[in-house]
Amino acid sequence: MSEPAPRTLDVRVGSSTDALTPVSSAERQLGARTAQWIELAAVALAAVAADQLTKLIVSSQLNLDESLHVIGPFSIHHVQNSGIAFGLFASATVAVTALTAFAVGWMLLFFARSGARHPVLPVALGLLIGGSTSNLIDRVRLGHVTDFLDLRWWPAFNLADSFIVIGVGILFLALLLGDTSRRPRF
Repeated sequence: MSEPAPRTLDVRVGSSTDALTPVSSAERQLGARTAQWIELAAVALAAVAADQLTKLIVSSQLNLDESLHVIGPFSIHHVQNSGIAFGLFASATVAVTALTAFAVGWMLLFFARSGARHPVLPVALGLLIGGSTSNLIDRVRLGHVTDFLDLRWWPAFNLADSFIVIGVGILFLALLLGDTSRRPRF
């Protein structure tokens, strides 16, 4: 029996086919295009509108610390949070506001440079930017964030917080699934 011929690999990382001449341009642009900016803006604006509307309704219908039982452990409980998640850094409102503004700016810059990298980026970053911006609006305007979704076993939160968590989850899944689909199979 004869042995099969050895398999040769054609690897072209950072060079042309002769492996000596550098490649001077990428195959596709990764920066966000107009359609992706429109998608990002639509998701972010919808998130801001939904969060601001629900906070307005809660603030106008319930007094501070008043609660309305909905079902099971879930209730609408009007609370104010001058810190971040779980009330951390409650006395550092200015620092939290500055950090949030920096994070939103960084996400916009990242999207400008990498918006075409993955098709879910406009949605995931739109949720993150929208949720962060809505809470930032409250911090600048009121000095605190209105929280109202209460599960009794978890600190109260709002829609913006939910959008941020969902956006991070989508990004994580996209990275995880994108990474596993690109692995070579031998």
